Amino acid sequence: MKYGSHSNTHPHVNNLNYEENIKEIELSNDKIEQLIGKRTNLYRAPYGEYNNTVIKAANDKGYYTIQWSLDTLDYTGLTGEEMWNRLNSKISSGDIILTHNGTKHTADSLGMLLKNIKQKGYNVVPISDLIYKENYKIDSTGMQVMY
Repeated sequence: MKYGSHSNTHPHVNNLNYEENIKEIELSNDKIEQLIGKRTNLYRAPYGEYNNTVIKAANDKGYYTIQWSLDTLDYTGLTGEEMWNRLNSKISSGDIILTHNGTKHTADSLGMLLKNIKQKGYNVVPISDLIYKENYKIDSTGMQVMY
């Protein structure tokens, strides 16, 4: 599956109880399903917040939790060049890069960022191609770890 949810109202999910986390995930997915006719099975918590309650709520509802490994800081107003400077020396195979819609320079910089990533020899793939689907655990930062 190539679709993901990011919550319904973008709350600090570590402050929510189990039922509130379920509600955030499910209401978001209901809206996605109304728009595209499909439900997701990927979930990235707002602010990259994960704790045992968030992970259990997602897992119990059949979602794979995902986390980024590199942050462009695009939400701070960085230009595309500044974002690339953050990524260039750090990027490695399997990285998940955080960007946001509606930020000042992300949309007009995305083409350049993707071109530069590809020029470094990396393929850009859907997140569903990167995550582990079995034999993994989620650490306290929300990252998948093989076991």
